[in-house]
Amino acid sequence: MTFTARILLLGSGELGREFVISAKRLGCHVIACDSYAGAPAMQVADGFEIFSMLDADLLRAAIERHRPDFVVPEIEAIRTEVLAEMEAEGVTIVPSARATIMTMNRDRIREVAATELGLRTSRYRYAETLEEVRAGAAHTGLPCVIKPVMSSSGKGQSTVKTADDLERAWDYAVANMRGDRKRVIVEEFVDFDYEITLLTVRARDGVHFCPPIGHRQERGDYQESWQPTPMSRAALAAAEDMARKVVDDLGGYGIFGVEFFVKGEEVIFSELSPRPHDTGMVTLVSQNLNEFDLHARAILGLPIPEIRLYGPSASAVILADRDAGDFRFEGLGDALAVPGGEVDLRIFAKPVTRPNRRMGVALARAGSVEDARRIAAEAAGRVRIDYGA
Repeated sequence: MTFTARILLLGSGELGREFVISAKRLGCHVIACDSYAGAPAMQVADGFEIFSMLDADLLRAAIERHRPDFVVPEIEAIRTEVLAEMEAEGVTIVPSARATIMTMNRDRIREVAATELGLRTSRYRYAETLEEVRAGAAHTGLPCVIKPVMSSSGKGQSTVKTADDLERAWDYAVANMRGDRKRVIVEEFVDFDYEITLLTVRARDGVHFCPPIGHRQERGDYQESWQPTPMSRAALAAAEDMARKVVDDLGGYGIFGVEFFVKGEEVIFSELSPRPHDTGMVTLVSQNLNEFDLHARAILGLPIPEIRLYGPSASAVILADRDAGDFRFEGLGDALAVPGGEVDLRIFAKPVTRPNRRMGVALARAGSVEDARRIAAEAAGRVRIDYGA
């Protein structure tokens, strides 16, 4: 069997699933890896591996066994030093081993942005003990935000308003951090007007930008996103300039989810993920090429055409509310029948539910962002998870 490239995907969640679909449309052979069986991307890939990517020996063995053209990380909890070693041996890591090392640890990417590149960031300190958390809060002031240096989808993140809440926030961060680094970042709470994700594509033919995506979070996790987000020309130009600087510094090809806080005309760098971003699920209905298509094209060295917005669009998550291994979805027909715009759904096919776990997303396109957000939220609310007896 012939194919354009062999890809080893590290992490097989819903973002990985959509990436596999985009990559296979371009003729790729994809092996999906994760720590549990039946992960979403495994269901559509050509093959799969089940192991912990924090196990250096198992990670190296999988790369050596499959000899991929590209290793594509989709999660944060990876033994990144193995990726650096394999890159030195000639394996292509997406977007680069340095990018995965810098961005899978919030402290390192923050140092790159603030210290090396001089980007505007919030005040911050790192902490490895409760006493250091208290010292960090004294530096940033209250309220402040405390989050693990390694986590995903906002897990372990909380906003602290009083000194009495610092211990609770520290315990929560430690309990929900990924990897084996017991370290958090304590950062200034930015009183922003809004926050955006600027999907930035670094490709062989240059750096490209998607229209900015607005989003709303709860518990540090995305709940809804919409595109476009109104921004002044000056603010958008500042965000694009900062995003270009940081992705050029990290190197490699692929899509980067660069997050910013915006206060008036001031743009403040927040975080960066060197892969498709959860808030970018909206691009499945909003753009001529979604974020997964763009990632696949950039990785393969293919040209990136003009990125066009079809119209105001939004996404809203479908969440579980309990632990279950036996469940079914109901109300899909009702969700797809919400009037006023175009509605679509993505059910992620995760094998088990957990409280607040993302199980799907509703997507909508309408005449205005406000209408698209309303329709997506209503559609998501009509999808019900039946947990049985």
